Amino acid sequence: MTSNPWVRPYVLTGGRTQTNHQLYVHTLVSSSHFDARAASKLTPESRRLYDRVRLGPQSVAELSAHCGISLGVTRVLLEDLASTEHLQINEGAYESPFDHRLLKRVIDGLSELG
Repeated sequence: MTSNPWVRPYVLTGGRTQTNHQLYVHTLVSSSHFDARAASKLTPESRRLYDRVRLGPQSVAELSAHCGISLGVTRVLLEDLASTEHLQINEGAYESPFDHRLLKRVIDGLSELG
């Protein structure tokens, strides 16, 4: 039985579309430990994300793609997991892909190649 694509994301997130953290596609997510008992109590979608994060730090986009969960739902579920301390959101030095320091590093790197 297939689920309705318009209803399922709403059900998975309880209608939430916004997160407290700014979760960009390149934001890294990690877990310092894996709690199998806690994992067994998660929804299947949250469990897939939690299982995947234990392999090492990964971006929000990677988790979304590997777990087959839409990006918006992935963001909400990752924040839920972070709020229960199952994983950490590593916001790092670059809060935006348009951060001038990141762009300068890219330009400098390209200049070294040429």
